[in-house]
Amino acid sequence: MSITFLIVNLLLWVLVAVLALTAAVRSKALFREGATEGARDFVLLLPRIMIGVVGSGYIAAIMPQDLITTWIGPNSGILGITIATLAGAITPGGAVVGFSVGAAALKGGGGAPQVIAYSTAWSLYALTRLINWEVAMMPARVVWLRAAVSIPLPFLAGIGAMLIGHP
Repeated sequence: MSITFLIVNLLLWVLVAVLALTAAVRSKALFREGATEGARDFVLLLPRIMIGVVGSGYIAAIMPQDLITTWIGPNSGILGITIATLAGAITPGGAVVGFSVGAAALKGGGGAPQVIAYSTAWSLYALTRLINWEVAMMPARVVWLRAAVSIPLPFLAGIGAMLIGHP
């Protein structure tokens, strides 16, 4: 384990403790409600996270490494960033799917800038989420405008990662 991993975990637990203390000071009922909701979410999400992590290992194992390295590998440059961006936009599913595919691509030889472009595109404008959720809840004009102005961001993130250095 790295020191960064330990520091992040410690900070997250301190944040949870501060939030729990704040809720407890306001009322015991609020504290219990927060603990109950948090425990319920934990129980519901833990299996999904486990499946995603294990699944990403299998995805990485079955992905043809030579194709991954050729198309979105560290030496694929702007073409790899473009391919990764398009892949991010068409990847359906939630965070367990999106980040598992990104992790599998890294394990399979994908370049960090390309995977950064993939995860940025997936986060900003996964087409299934745009159509199924955003358009259903907001005016279509606003959704498509948001998606349009977001188009350069995965490219900028990937190119920025290439310029700064491989994380």
